[in-house]
Amino acid sequence: MQGHGPALPVKPPPPTGLLVFLRVLFVVLSVCSFGLLGWVMMLRLALVTRRSLDWGLMVAVLAAEVLGFVLIGTEPGEEIHTPGGWTGLALLMVSLVASIAYYLATEIRHYHQVGYAYAAYTAHQQSTAHTYGYPQPPYAAAGPHTPMTPIPRVQPQPQTPAPTPPPQRPAPARIDQVRAELDELSDYLRKHEDGR
Repeated sequence: MQGHGPALPVKPPPPTGLLVFLRVLFVVLSVCSFGLLGWVMMLRLALVTRRSLDWGLMVAVLAAEVLGFVLIGTEPGEEIHTPGGWTGLALLMVSLVASIAYYLATEIRHYHQVGYAYAAYTAHQQSTAHTYGYPQPPYAAAGPHTPMTPIPRVQPQPQTPAPTPPPQRPAPARIDQVRAELDELSDYLRKHEDGR
């Protein structure tokens, strides 16, 4: 008979201060470079989430920034006069604002889910430490066709020693009682079989 197996370990999320610092750093770099380094924050997002959508958006932001700078760079003179230059500027600004909004929303949501998963994992580890040897409940997802159930947010609780259970009746007395009842039942059945 096979069970569920051990739960896969979940890494704790980085400290909140570090995450806020990195978010501010990447947004400031993108804004101060007038969108030229907007693809860097999208690269960080793609490395963190490891989703193909984020990799595709990183390539799209990079292409939009390059095209915008090429259109602005082909302007004659120092100021923007042609529709191509205005299109390049609009492309840079729109890609910058959209990538900042998407980056912040997706990264915050990602680490929020990582925090929930880690809290649930630690709560599960603590509960299995106290119930070793007893059947464990199934995990959040039972298979590829089962939708994921949201993992409830678990607040870490301080460790308190488990109360000792009250003393119970000794087991041999219960075994003797069951044995006596079984003997009575077998005598009763023998009497009814002899009467047939």
